[in-house]
Amino acid sequence: MIKHIVLFKLKSFESEALKTAKQEEIKQGLLALDGKVPSLQSIEVGLNCNPNETFDIALSTTFNNMDDMHAYAQHPDHLAVGKIVREVLESRSCVDYEF
Repeated sequence: MIKHIVLFKLKSFESEALKTAKQEEIKQGLLALDGKVPSLQSIEVGLNCNPNETFDIALSTTFNNMDDMHAYAQHPDHLAVGKIVREVLESRSCVDYEF
């Protein structure tokens, strides 16, 4: 099994309300991939509640193998959510590991 963990830091927003709304849009878009992407075994999305930390959103997904993860990355629904993320993304960090 492969665990794919991604952390997203978003750009600055004009208000906290706008940032919260965009975070929720991204979270719901990612969670909606469950059941749409055949290779996706599990997905969890969390919004950072600690103002002392750098990243805003955490994504944790699991796949049977790296090929399945690559299929997820190329799935049209995943690409559509990725476009929403990229519009407001400042930085991203990722780790993939076998377990």
